[in-house]
Amino acid sequence: MKKFALVLAASALTAVAAFAEDAAPAAEVVDTDANGTFSLAEVQAVYAAVTEETFKAADTDASGELSAEELKAAVDAGAFAA
Repeated sequence: MKKFALVLAASALTAVAAFAEDAAPAAEVVDTDANGTFSLAEVQAVYAAVTEETFKAADTDASGELSAEELKAAVDAGAFAA
């Protein structure tokens, strides 16, 4: 039973790591306040040319901050230039 639990735990950790890799848009953008989202200031620390308008366009749920998925989509689409 213990071996099964260890295998299950290892599988779960692998799945979480794989999901984090998929969702991690730009490893260099740091969530400095550790709230799970990225503010305009956090994004501009890496992508200085990002304007408020560009940021708002990337914020598809209009929450005022970018989720990892929103940030990745903007980076992948070339909307945020380094």
